[in-house]
Amino acid sequence: MRQLAAAVFLSALPALCGSPGGHAEYVGGTNAAITPKTDGVLITSNPLCLTFRVKQGEVRVPYSRINLLEYGQNSGRRYIEAFLISPMFLLAKKKAHFLTVGYTDDDGQQQALVFRVSKGDIRSILVSLEARTGQKVQFQDEEARKAGKG
Repeated sequence: MRQLAAAVFLSALPALCGSPGGHAEYVGGTNAAITPKTDGVLITSNPLCLTFRVKQGEVRVPYSRINLLEYGQNSGRRYIEAFLISPMFLLAKKKAHFLTVGYTDDDGQQQALVFRVSKGDIRSILVSLEARTGQKVQFQDEEARKAGKG
Protein backbone atom coordinates (compact mmCIF):
# COMPACT_ATOMS: atom_id res chain seq x y z
CA MET A 1 0.00 0.00 0.00
CA ARG A 2 2.84 2.39 0.83
CA GLN A 3 4.49 1.67 -2.50
CA LEU A 4 1.28 2.51 -4.32
CA ALA A 5 0.93 5.77 -2.41
CA ALA A 6 4.56 6.67 -3.15
CA ALA A 7 4.12 5.88 -6.84
CA VAL A 8 1.02 8.09 -7.05
CA PHE A 9 2.80 10.93 -5.25
CA LEU A 10 5.89 10.71 -7.47
CA SER A 11 3.82 10.63 -10.64
CA ALA A 12 1.95 13.76 -9.53
CA LEU A 13 5.12 15.62 -8.51
CA PRO A 14 5.83 17.23 -11.92
CA ALA A 15 2.31 18.68 -11.99
CA LEU A 16 2.76 20.11 -8.51
CA CYS A 17 6.11 21.68 -9.33
CA GLY A 18 4.91 23.25 -12.55
CA SER A 19 6.11 22.91 -16.08
CA PRO A 20 9.79 23.40 -16.93
CA GLY A 21 8.75 25.46 -19.94
CA GLY A 22 5.98 26.02 -22.38
CA HIS A 23 4.70 25.03 -25.78
CA ALA A 24 6.03 27.21 -28.58
CA GLU A 25 6.30 27.31 -32.35
CA TYR A 26 9.43 28.60 -34.05
CA VAL A 27 8.18 31.29 -36.42
CA GLY A 28 11.49 32.40 -37.86
CA GLY A 29 14.79 34.04 -37.21
CA THR A 30 18.42 33.54 -38.09
CA ASN A 31 18.86 29.93 -36.95
CA ALA A 32 19.06 27.69 -40.04
CA ALA A 33 18.94 24.52 -37.92
CA ILE A 34 15.22 25.02 -37.24
CA THR A 35 12.64 25.31 -39.98
CA PRO A 36 9.80 27.81 -39.52
CA LYS A 37 6.53 26.42 -38.13
CA THR A 38 8.37 23.86 -36.01
CA ASP A 39 6.54 22.98 -32.79
CA GLY A 40 8.48 22.37 -29.62
CA VAL A 41 8.94 23.28 -25.98
CA LEU A 42 10.74 26.37 -24.68
CA ILE A 43 12.53 25.30 -21.52
CA THR A 44 13.57 27.96 -19.00
CA SER A 45 14.30 25.69 -16.05
CA ASN A 46 17.92 25.08 -17.09
CA PRO A 47 20.01 27.52 -15.00
CA LEU A 48 22.55 28.09 -17.81
CA CYS A 49 20.65 28.32 -21.07
CA LEU A 50 17.32 28.74 -22.81
CA THR A 51 16.47 25.52 -24.64
CA PHE A 52 14.06 24.99 -27.51
CA ARG A 53 13.41 21.26 -27.70
CA VAL A 54 11.94 19.75 -30.86
CA LYS A 55 11.64 16.18 -32.15
CA GLN A 56 14.88 16.51 -34.12
CA GLY A 57 16.93 17.75 -31.18
CA GLU A 58 17.32 21.05 -29.38
CA VAL A 59 18.76 24.53 -29.71
CA ARG A 60 20.41 26.11 -26.68
CA VAL A 61 21.18 29.77 -26.08
CA PRO A 62 23.22 30.68 -22.99
CA TYR A 63 21.37 33.26 -20.88
CA SER A 64 24.56 35.31 -20.68
CA ARG A 65 24.43 35.87 -24.47
CA ILE A 66 20.81 37.00 -24.62
CA ASN A 67 20.62 40.76 -25.15
CA LEU A 68 17.01 41.26 -26.27
CA LEU A 69 13.65 39.99 -25.06
CA GLU A 70 10.63 41.37 -26.89
CA TYR A 71 6.98 40.45 -26.50
CA GLY A 72 4.09 41.33 -28.75
CA GLN A 73 0.63 40.21 -29.73
CA ASN A 74 -1.16 39.85 -33.02
CA SER A 75 -4.96 39.82 -33.16
CA GLY A 76 -6.97 38.32 -35.94
CA ARG A 77 -10.55 37.36 -36.64
CA ARG A 78 -11.53 33.71 -36.61
CA TYR A 79 -12.58 33.40 -40.24
CA ILE A 80 -12.14 29.63 -40.57
CA GLU A 81 -14.19 28.89 -37.46
CA ALA A 82 -16.86 31.37 -38.63
CA PHE A 83 -17.10 29.65 -42.00
CA LEU A 84 -17.12 26.10 -40.62
CA ILE A 85 -19.05 26.48 -37.38
CA SER A 86 -20.86 29.77 -36.84
CA PRO A 87 -20.74 33.42 -37.95
CA MET A 88 -20.57 34.31 -34.24
CA PHE A 89 -16.85 33.50 -34.36
CA LEU A 90 -16.35 36.73 -36.35
CA LEU A 91 -17.05 38.63 -33.13
CA ALA A 92 -14.18 36.94 -31.29
CA LYS A 93 -10.57 37.83 -31.81
CA LYS A 94 -7.81 35.26 -31.62
CA LYS A 95 -4.56 36.56 -30.13
CA ALA A 96 -1.17 35.13 -30.91
CA HIS A 97 1.67 35.74 -28.45
CA PHE A 98 5.13 36.32 -29.92
CA LEU A 99 8.49 36.25 -28.16
CA THR A 100 11.67 37.47 -29.85
CA VAL A 101 14.98 36.44 -28.31
CA GLY A 102 18.06 38.31 -29.53
CA TYR A 103 21.52 37.00 -28.72
CA THR A 104 25.12 36.90 -29.89
CA ASP A 105 26.51 33.64 -31.26
CA ASP A 106 30.00 32.15 -30.77
CA ASP A 107 31.36 34.44 -33.52
CA GLY A 108 29.95 37.59 -31.89
CA GLN A 109 27.24 37.97 -34.55
CA GLN A 110 23.75 39.12 -33.60
CA GLN A 111 21.12 36.39 -33.99
CA ALA A 112 17.38 36.21 -33.35
CA LEU A 113 14.75 33.57 -32.65
CA VAL A 114 11.04 34.36 -32.93
CA PHE A 115 8.52 32.10 -31.22
CA ARG A 116 4.75 31.99 -31.05
CA VAL A 117 4.07 30.95 -27.44
CA SER A 118 0.83 29.50 -26.13
CA LYS A 119 -1.32 31.88 -24.10
CA GLY A 120 -1.10 29.84 -20.89
CA ASP A 121 2.70 29.75 -20.93
CA ILE A 122 3.74 33.27 -21.98
CA ARG A 123 3.76 34.94 -18.55
CA SER A 124 5.84 32.29 -16.81
CA ILE A 125 8.32 32.23 -19.71
CA LEU A 126 8.70 36.04 -19.68
CA VAL A 127 9.25 36.12 -15.91
CA SER A 128 11.76 33.27 -16.07
CA LEU A 129 13.71 34.87 -18.91
CA GLU A 130 13.88 38.23 -17.12
CA ALA A 131 15.18 36.52 -13.97
CA ARG A 132 17.73 34.35 -15.79
CA THR A 133 19.07 36.96 -18.23
CA GLY A 134 18.86 40.17 -16.21
CA GLN A 135 17.22 41.73 -19.28
CA LYS A 136 13.87 43.52 -19.11
CA VAL A 137 11.24 42.43 -21.61
CA GLN A 138 10.50 45.10 -24.19
CA PHE A 139 6.83 45.29 -25.10
CA GLN A 140 5.72 46.14 -28.63
CA ASP A 141 2.73 48.15 -27.41
CA GLU A 142 0.60 48.92 -24.35
CA GLU A 143 -1.75 45.99 -24.97
CA ALA A 144 1.22 43.60 -24.94
CA ARG A 145 2.50 45.21 -21.73
CA LYS A 146 -0.86 44.59 -19.99
CA ALA A 147 -0.97 40.96 -21.16
CA GLY A 148 2.67 40.27 -20.29
CA LYS A 149 2.61 41.80 -16.84
CA GLY A 150 -0.63 40.25 -15.72
